[in-house]
Amino acid sequence: MDNPAIKTLNLTKSFGDNVAVDNLNLEIQRGELFGLVGPDGAGKTTIMRLLAAIMLPASGEAWVAGHSILHEGEKIKEKIGYMSQRFGLYEDLTVMENILFYADLYEVPKKERPRRIERLLGFSNLTPFKERLAGKLSGGMKQKLGLACALIHTPEVLFLDEPTNGVDPVSRRDFWRILYDLLKEKVTIFVSTAYLDEAERCTRIGLIHKGRLIMADNPANVKKSMPLAMVEVWSPEARKAAEAIKNMNGVKDVSVYGNRFHITLTEMGLMNAIIAQLKDTGVEITDYRSVLPSLEDVFIEMVKR
Repeated sequence: MDNPAIKTLNLTKSFGDNVAVDNLNLEIQRGELFGLVGPDGAGKTTIMRLLAAIMLPASGEAWVAGHSILHEGEKIKEKIGYMSQRFGLYEDLTVMENILFYADLYEVPKKERPRRIERLLGFSNLTPFKERLAGKLSGGMKQKLGLACALIHTPEVLFLDEPTNGVDPVSRRDFWRILYDLLKEKVTIFVSTAYLDEAERCTRIGLIHKGRLIMADNPANVKKSMPLAMVEVWSPEARKAAEAIKNMNGVKDVSVYGNRFHITLTEMGLMNAIIAQLKDTGVEITDYRSVLPSLEDVFIEMVKR
């Protein structure tokens, strides 16, 4: 197998007493779409900044595109695209002027620019807007422009820090379509997200909590790793129902999602008895069914353990 696109060895970073990254050991292969999944404050951004050679670790080492973050930071920066949560678009420049600015920054040869720019504008659907000021774009379009700027020098590894945070669902879907197109070209994509539904789209994910990697595997295996007996219940009084049920015998946990909730049971044979008890409390139940746990269910359970 080729050398991995990203490899970390006991990577650690602290800010005062706060351990932001705790002995991270991880390998990501070339051409992989790897999702780093965790809540705010879990250490996702710090990991990305370490791997992009923007900051140095307290201890440990990592290699990106074959180069050491400790000794070859400038070489890494030539091989990667990095789109931070607050990507540096210039709002008083047009879409085209922003892309040209990043082409200058990355020293993209002049003769290659027209072909690359036309392609990037095309697959991000920004061609009709190339003369529009970046400050006048929607949130989703700004993210696509940020991605185009990060790709202008054809990086081997692309780092995206919560790229769809605050973006509407349609733009999120478009953004992921673009990422899948990049995968066909063997670009390695390292994306952080707090959206568990987005994690399902990755070839492999790492679950992170308080700077520690809990598990890294493909989404299907992560879900299988914790066989939970789970029931999904629909009710117009979901929160009231969750309160009524959480102390019943056989109930391990309850998670509410709008007008439905998931009940984690000690064993699936208890489902009908629990539903009957719930109805006895006067809560209206419109439907229920046994379900496979979602990534969110598994992650919550892992964190609790």
